[in-house]
Amino acid sequence: MCGRYAVRQDPAALAEEFDAVDRTAGATGADFNITPTKTVPIVVQRGAERSVRPVRWGLVPTWAKEADGGPPMINARAETITTKPAYAESARRRRCLMPATGWYEWQPGDKRRQPYLCRRRDGRSMAMAAVFSAWWDPNSAAQPLVTCAVVTTDAVGELADVHHRMPLVLPEESWADWLDPTRSEIDELLRPEPGVLGELALHTVSTEVNSMRNNHPDLLEPADPVPAPAEQAALFES
Repeated sequence: MCGRYAVRQDPAALAEEFDAVDRTAGATGADFNITPTKTVPIVVQRGAERSVRPVRWGLVPTWAKEADGGPPMINARAETITTKPAYAESARRRRCLMPATGWYEWQPGDKRRQPYLCRRRDGRSMAMAAVFSAWWDPNSAAQPLVTCAVVTTDAVGELADVHHRMPLVLPEESWADWLDPTRSEIDELLRPEPGVLGELALHTVSTEVNSMRNNHPDLLEPADPVPAPAEQAALFES
């Protein structure tokens, strides 16, 4: 899954990386500890323009009765994204990229709460496949709430040793196809590219990441793993 990630670059730098125009108007910036419901940058293609736009992380389907009716829908499974009602419409017509310096992950059941960071070996931004949606409040004339969700797939290699799911990271040669709103057939794009997986590296980072209040560049740096807790002696053991 992807429940926390980081974007080191500001929107202008992201626009340059993704050959896009910055349309964020200052609504987003570098963020080293992104949590669900935050405003995040996405890359979209509409007509001849590819742009970086600000949206809320946690998809609200167009048909939802209210925007905050349950837990934020931050992840969409690649295996069901084209058929599950919450995501199917967006998968057909509203796909985007979520730029990331890397994503944080924790091993289920790890009492140490040791965080890991997966990032590109060359330091460039990765492009996480994502979908977006626009929701209109029926009781308001305000602009629609635009939201997004990361597409996830089965983890492989050393990534699977930490968690069984991971974001679907797209190679640059697939960006245009994924962003093309006129393309409805995307099954072949929903499979992880082996070449991309070879570009990713995993390392432990500081447990400061565990608190949403901490947000600074050092969270991205490698850190020694938290020691395993010592075995507790049984009470009254002779």
